Amino acid sequence: MPYSMDTVLPDAPNAPASAGGAANGSNSNSAGSNNKLTERSENVDQQSRPDAGGYVSLNAGQIKEITKNKKQYKPNTLLYTNKKTGLCYDVRMRYHATVDEGDMHPEDPRRIYFIYKALAENGLIDDEDDVMSEQLHVRPVLAKFRAREVTKAEACLVHNEAHWKFIESTSSMPLQQLQDHTRDGDSIYFNNESFFCGKLSCGGAIEACRHVVEGTLKNAIAVIRPPGHHAEPCNAMGFCLFNNVAVATKVMLKNYPEKVKKVLILDWDVHHGNGTQLAFYDNPDVLYISIHRYSNGTFYPPGTAGNVDKCGEGAGEGKNVNIPWSVGAMGDGDYIYAFQRIVMPIAMEFQPDLVIVSAGFDAAAGDSIGGCFVTPPGYAHMTAMLKTLANGKIVGGYNLLAIAHSALAVTKVLLGEPPGMLKSAFPSNAAVETCQQVMLYQSKYWSSMSIKIILPELVRSKTDLSRLHDVIRIYQSKTLADKHSMYELAVMRAKERQSKSFEDQVLASPDYQEKDTLILVIHDPPQVSAQPNDDRFIKLHDAFLLDSGSEYVDWAIAKGYGVIDANVPQHLTGLGEPFDVQTHAQQLCCYIWDNYIGLSDAKKVIIIGIGKAAGGVTYLMGARAECRNIVAGLLLFYGDVDLRAVVPPVQGDGLAEWYWEHSQVYCSRDHNVWQQKKLRKKYGGLQQAMGHCIADILREEFDKFAQVASEEDGDVVMNTAKRFKRKKVISQGTKERKKRKVEGQNEKVEGVEEQKGKVEGVEEQEICDSLLTSCAGGGHGNSDTNIEEVENSRNIGIQAVVALICWRL
Repeated sequence: MPYSMDTVLPDAPNAPASAGGAANGSNSNSAGSNNKLTERSENVDQQSRPDAGGYVSLNAGQIKEITKNKKQYKPNTLLYTNKKTGLCYDVRMRYHATVDEGDMHPEDPRRIYFIYKALAENGLIDDEDDVMSEQLHVRPVLAKFRAREVTKAEACLVHNEAHWKFIESTSSMPLQQLQDHTRDGDSIYFNNESFFCGKLSCGGAIEACRHVVEGTLKNAIAVIRPPGHHAEPCNAMGFCLFNNVAVATKVMLKNYPEKVKKVLILDWDVHHGNGTQLAFYDNPDVLYISIHRYSNGTFYPPGTAGNVDKCGEGAGEGKNVNIPWSVGAMGDGDYIYAFQRIVMPIAMEFQPDLVIVSAGFDAAAGDSIGGCFVTPPGYAHMTAMLKTLANGKIVGGYNLLAIAHSALAVTKVLLGEPPGMLKSAFPSNAAVETCQQVMLYQSKYWSSMSIKIILPELVRSKTDLSRLHDVIRIYQSKTLADKHSMYELAVMRAKERQSKSFEDQVLASPDYQEKDTLILVIHDPPQVSAQPNDDRFIKLHDAFLLDSGSEYVDWAIAKGYGVIDANVPQHLTGLGEPFDVQTHAQQLCCYIWDNYIGLSDAKKVIIIGIGKAAGGVTYLMGARAECRNIVAGLLLFYGDVDLRAVVPPVQGDGLAEWYWEHSQVYCSRDHNVWQQKKLRKKYGGLQQAMGHCIADILREEFDKFAQVASEEDGDVVMNTAKRFKRKKVISQGTKERKKRKVEGQNEKVEGVEEQKGKVEGVEEQEICDSLLTSCAGGGHGNSDTNIEEVENSRNIGIQAVVALICWRL
């Protein structure tokens, strides 16, 4: 701690007089306060050392004499750093477990133990099980305190009495009744210790908040279970018995009305906290912000409660902020972007007195349930930003290693360490679109949401303004009509679903229905490259339309094929309700197939999907099984958009195998799919593109596409197909050899080598014919074959697939 030099040490005899003129009486109080010190220092035998610059050099005895009056020479104190970070942990909370032996439930009792051990192994707490820490007398960094049981009165600030009595009754239920409630409940289990553990968990959250509010701790982390944010006033669900954070918030508002007037609850659990939202939906004193996976209401908890339009009601309108990810696989860049654009601006405008974090770590990389990729440094950065609120008063509290590492990173930031380096700080298109939707809805309540400044008309009313994507589609339709005489195909919709964004949505070339070969190009609106000014406006002469998909339409028309071009808008002009792009793409693909392609004379169909619209093509393959009879190939350009997998209507019908053999699926080089250890066949024939944005990928791959398509030498096409077929067969032989070696059947390896030699000796024409037969509907190989091994052998680029398609045409 810093000491004041002019109060601890006496004035040196050779020191110059102060400019303030204390000797002249201008600061008599200060001079008087140092009289005793000066008198004692004059009696000390002072020796001046040359290397001390003329100042006094004191020995240990002299310093002890001078500093004898401890009260007078008390060091300056820094209020914040004098306090510790608290840890609430109670081993008794592990008693809550499933009654079925061998049932490895995701809400595992070991999850809090793994967090506790990670903290102990990093020297942040004393571990009672660690003999070495006791022998070394390691001073703990965290101030550990035990949980207490929540009272009925406290719990009933959120829950009704019937809910309390039901949870209480589980402590005396027989085994069969516990199993019945577990089976009939909504993702919940009970045993005879559940009520006790639920009370400890809820009471631990209250104690953590109390210590921070009363000032005995600067911040705290509560390592507690069972969790709570799904628990509703009258219902236990989603692993949750009592809503720990909601009860703790209510208790703080009631017991400390002068210190806690406004509370921010930040919920970064991958699942929406439906229970916490319900508890404060009409409360103006609690701001609830949730960042969660929504997936069009299909992710747990199912329904629309976590959607972007749920902003609160009554006095609490505007105090509920949902940031619902439309897809999985969201990472650090997506969460940091949401924090910087939405969470922190709104939180700073709200000015909370206390910040409570529902710190579920199931969005962590490695958690199979959440399906996201937030790293420990990602959580650490979010915590560091939250520490700037409420004078640092922050309280936080099923992959076991993933949650342990993430909780450790958060705890270190609470202690004062800087967060680690992020692997990626760039948000995905899905994250940016979700955040823009949130800003549009929340701009009615928060001035910090800048979209209110950009588009005030859209915020105040449902004015039918011209959006750029509508203007671009009109331009595209006019261009295609002028160049190729393409015309609009009718799409029937209900009157209330009419929008300007649907104009010229589906276009077709003349006599498309009579062509033997038909190309369907379904795409998102093309990208626009522009640099906004400081006032957020764009100079149109500095903006460029990147319509690389039109090159594929031009190529198909030049080949004499029939073409259908379909546009999937990302927003509906004039309709205020939320618009799910993926659902619309799926419905549009099925509509075009049922009403146009399926009724045409086409014998071969190639489908090109671009952006989110490609997800509609993937859905079509499972929804219309007859597609596989005439679809020759799929070229899907996802870019950095979330990848979609085929869903077979009947298990084991070979759809995944067929999709993998007939598709080329292009993802950007930094797509989240490449972080997965195994690439599944249900995602198609994945290709890692060099470009980042879809426009670059389309342009890059079209050069290869056109080069192979214009090749007139049939032998080149045949040799390319031959190489594709041969490598695939050899890779399957390698797979079989490895399998037999593991099983101890080494004597059959030579037979596999002979089979490999026979395959290499097959005539080229026979191999090509076999390949065509296979692509026409026959599968080959085991659908469970490890795709990483097979993919390495079949990944020869666009040339092989284009050669195959062109040859079949």
